Amino acid sequence: MTINRRDLALSTLAVSAFAVSALATPVLAASADEEAVAKKVEAFRLAQIAADPKALGALCADEVSYSHSSGKVEDKAAFIANATDGKAKFLSIEYKDPTIKVVGPAAIVRFHWMAEQEMAADGKKVSTNLHILMNWQKQGDDWKLLSRAATKL
Repeated sequence: MTINRRDLALSTLAVSAFAVSALATPVLAASADEEAVAKKVEAFRLAQIAADPKALGALCADEVSYSHSSGKVEDKAAFIANATDGKAKFLSIEYKDPTIKVVGPAAIVRFHWMAEQEMAADGKKVSTNLHILMNWQKQGDDWKLLSRAATKL
């Protein structure tokens, strides 16, 4: 097969046009479920900062398993009680580089947690740097936190 300059130029032009059109094509938007989970994840972060037991309770499934980086595992009642007992106050919580993958009625959420707390007893500030895995479950039309695991970085 012989390729002349004209054929080569045309094929180069076609590939270039395809590449430019691919760059101009907008990225597909997140699914409605991914957006709904993202809103729940942000609501959870805000409820943690506010130490709001009602909001945390509404976001968690009754069967939630909440695992800390220390290895301590809590059910819903223990998690909410300990998160809102006033022994520490979050000054900041940042969920960096979140990813959300919806698989049927489940959503896998991962992010890098960076936070700072102030201890009520002595005013000492404590920073945490963790990797978080959350599993959310669609219950009816609502997403609920079913499990959470933390790993120290």
